[in-house]
Formats: sequence, structure tokens, C-alpha cells
Amino acid sequence: MRQNKQWAGWGAAGQQAQQHYLVEPRHLAGGGDLRYVTEYLRASGWKDKSKAGGPVVFDSPDKSVRIGYDPFTQPGGWTISGKQTADQEAWHATCGRQTPVEIVAGITDALFKERKAHAPNMWEPLQQQGWETERGQHFTARSPDGDAFVRFHQSGPGQAHWWAGARNEHGRVWEVMFTPTTPMHLVQAFSTALSDPQPVMRPLGRVPSSQRIRTTSVSVLPSQLSAWQQARITAARAATWARNSFATNRTRTPPGARPYAGRSGRAR
Repeated sequence: MRQNKQWAGWGAAGQQAQQHYLVEPRHLAGGGDLRYVTEYLRASGWKDKSKAGGPVVFDSPDKSVRIGYDPFTQPGGWTISGKQTADQEAWHATCGRQTPVEIVAGITDALFKERKAHAPNMWEPLQQQGWETERGQHFTARSPDGDAFVRFHQSGPGQAHWWAGARNEHGRVWEVMFTPTTPMHLVQAFSTALSDPQPVMRPLGRVPSSQRIRTTSVSVLPSQLSAWQQARITAARAATWARNSFATNRTRTPPGARPYAGRSGRAR
């Protein structure tokens, strides 16, 4: 069902409004604009290693994580890979080409966030949004509409496999897979973004052809789109500045000074 709304907001007089659609559920909204992910990475200090006409490739400042998007291979899509470190085994996550960028960003944005003190629970966000769980050959959670799923299977110690996907009346739309070594806070961030009930915006011509989605037509000024995009970039830059500032101040802490206590209350 489509509704029409005039999107209230700011913008210079005389601007021509553009038609967009708010799409729900988000897991069937289509891939979206890659810049939702890549511009956040760029604003966070990641190095753009992409070659003209080739796949998108970004490396973290310390070169420990690489994020890429390749539309030229099959099945193609997003790859997020972490190198082995002193505290973490190498890990890998893949997201199909039609995985909504807002869900991919749930994983990539979490790379910049401080880990919480308590152990991650990736099922909790799903259960809070009414996803139903079932035990069979695999432990599975399904969205209220039945069109998206998250599955877990442990084949042995340290072999916890996570994968997820969505389908519409035409068949499988996308799939996401995590290696057993993927940090659990990233898997939880994915499940949080996946189950978020907020619709996502797609421009005219980029709305998937499916009877399983609900759309709301909105008129959006170019200045509004620019402002929303800039707000996300500004947030990334501010978070990066705060991390760098903290790291610099920590190295300058004089001997005997009281150590910083994080959210967990433990000294660092």
C-alpha cells in the first residue's frame, strides 16, 4: 500500500522536491546507496584503495580490517575481513549484493564503537522485535513476516556458524554469512540493524518489485538529503576525533596518575 506525504523540513525556496519512498520491512528494501557505508568509512579515516572501474575497497587505518564491495563477480557483494591480531583470530563476513546498506552498516559501524562490558547476545535484539525462535537441525529466528531469518549451528567446539537471509515471493533476495571467529559484538550489531522496525528510504526507480513490502511516498528536497547524509558523516568525524584524542591523552598520562575507567568501571 502506498501513501503520499509531504516531507516537512528545511531547504532553500524554489528547490524541486524529489520523490522517494519509505520502505518496510527493511530486509526487503533492496541494496541502496553504497555511499551510506563508504562515506562513513572515509570520514572515519579509512583509506580508499578502490581502483577506477573496479571493486570498492577500504582499509582501516591500522590495516587490520578490509571492507570491499564487488558487483562484478558472482555472487558478489560485500566482504568484511579482519586480520589475526594478538587478541583476535582472523575472521570474515560476507553480505549479498541486495543486502540493504543500512543492515551492512550495522556491522561496519560497530567496528568503531566501544565494546560493552557484558557478553554480546545476538538473539536479544531479534526477540525484542517479535522474532520467533525454533530449534531443529539449526537454531533459527524468523521475522514476524516470515521473510527473514537468522540461523546458528555449532558443529564442534569453536565452530559456531551464523548465517542469515531474506526472501520474497520471487525467491532468495540476499544472504549474510559469518565465519566462526567473527567477533560476537559484530554479529549482535548485525541482528540489531536487521530487526530494526524503522523503514529505510529509497529513491524513485530503486524500490524492489514485491508485494511483500509496504511503501510510503515522500517528497524530499535535495538539501534535506544532503543534510541527512552530512549528519552521518559529521558523526563519524566526531567519533574519530574523540577516539584519537583519547588515545593521544592516554599516552601522555604521567606516571602515578589515576587510570581511565571505562563504562565497565574497570581501570584501563
